[in-house]
Amino acid sequence: MGAVFFYHLTRRSLEQTLPMLLEKAGGAGWRVAVRGRDPDRMGWLDEHLWQGAKDSFLPHGVQGGPNDALQPVLLTTGAMAANTPDCVMAVDGASVSSDEVEALQRVCVLFDGTDGDAVKRARSQWKTLTDAGCSAQYWSEASGQWEKKAET
Repeated sequence: MGAVFFYHLTRRSLEQTLPMLLEKAGGAGWRVAVRGRDPDRMGWLDEHLWQGAKDSFLPHGVQGGPNDALQPVLLTTGAMAANTPDCVMAVDGASVSSDEVEALQRVCVLFDGTDGDAVKRARSQWKTLTDAGCSAQYWSEASGQWEKKAET
């Protein structure tokens, strides 16, 4: 039985936060699907991840390649990722279901706290998932470091 973690980004951008979370997931031995809504945005994110910190390497691919099933991190806009993930990280308002939360080790919802529509969408996802009985945590970086602000 998994859990969904909501990450309210107010100080760091998605491109700063996502690599940190992906490294933690990799350290746990998890395969990850990063799910977005726009293929162009996923392509941009792919480029950004390849140009990450010089002292780290984050192997990943974009769904549609010949080795999707082998990727430890797969960027996708689809509901089904070919790499059989243990964790889904939903970005840019991508949807997740309560069934996914229950089936996976973890679901992460990353949302831009400076975007009113993104905050509204995340609140709706929180309500839908917790009403369905999913375990959920809300994390905020408003103080300058990540703090758990709510849990159900």
